[in-house]
Amino acid sequence: MEIKPLEGVRVLAVEHFGAAPYGTMFLASLGADVVRIENAAAGGDPARRTGPHLLGASDSQYFQSWNLGKRSIALDLKRERPGFESLVKQADALVNNLRGDQPAKLGLDYASLAPVNAAIVCVHLSAYGRDNERAAWPGYDFLMQAEAGLMSLTGEPDGPPARYGTSMIDCMAGMTAAAALLACLLRARATGKGCDVDTSLFEVALHQLGYAATWYLNEGEASARLPRSAHLSLVPVQTFPSADGWIFVMCMTERFWVILTEALDRSDLQRDPRFATQAARLEHRGALTEVLDAEFRQKRTTDWIHQLAGKVPVAPVNDVAQALENPFVQEIGMVRAAPHPQRPDFRVLASPVRIDGERTQPKVCE
Repeated sequence: MEIKPLEGVRVLAVEHFGAAPYGTMFLASLGADVVRIENAAAGGDPARRTGPHLLGASDSQYFQSWNLGKRSIALDLKRERPGFESLVKQADALVNNLRGDQPAKLGLDYASLAPVNAAIVCVHLSAYGRDNERAAWPGYDFLMQAEAGLMSLTGEPDGPPARYGTSMIDCMAGMTAAAALLACLLRARATGKGCDVDTSLFEVALHQLGYAATWYLNEGEASARLPRSAHLSLVPVQTFPSADGWIFVMCMTERFWVILTEALDRSDLQRDPRFATQAARLEHRGALTEVLDAEFRQKRTTDWIHQLAGKVPVAPVNDVAQALENPFVQEIGMVRAAPHPQRPDFRVLASPVRIDGERTQPKVCE
């Protein structure tokens, strides 16, 4: 029997593409009844028609990747207001990821819906926010990575700025919105009063600068891209070439550095003044990289993983196929069947959360 901690929670979702859908999909995986409201006159969510892998005339594998476990209805928010409000009366929260100027116009904010349901939590995930000069601007994940400085930290120093390989800001923004929704839902259930909750792609993207932002704000240090996806301050934390591919090594502590040198039979590196301390290794990163390159090129990636795993934090650098065919992925049950009317053998990634050791069974969006 699946444990559904959010069973009994109903979330309405006026959403499209990725950001809000990722967050509400996570809520659905925990048992929430997520009801997507789509405008049939506009063809529904554009994600339904995003190829290349379609599932009939109005569905796609791309769409399902963001919307597992939900159900969808067609409703015109402008012309069918009574029907919409009847849904709001029975809901705990309403999520939208429209442009910042749209929720008030469409009556999706708390001021508009409090007379219908005083406890409703209205979550707004826009591109730039609802209360500034950019409120009416459209915006997407990759734009945020560009403007928030994340592309300046991604890729090799001698290459062009690069984005993350997936829509990571959409995912982070969706999870930010979901966490805020749950927090405010707890308050609403205790007080009977809902609220507006705002976050934006831009704010979440900027927040991902993390310690690089703190360093700049306090020291004026503008971090930049480093070779081999290296850590900004800890060494050695980067990729190294093996005999047949690449391996990522992360000596985040002095202890792991000592263990690595011993595993390589290079305890002499501990005594080399260039590498004896973290500060020295940072100063002589290039020289240390040359030494470790020569060591790691002597064996295949699988050999290094067998030798170092469980002792030093290491991982193979896989492509997508290798990542998904990894036997460990199968062992932990991260790939599950989710039969679709167009594809009975349809498979998807399962929820990354287990409750009492069990994952929820993914289901396609109805």
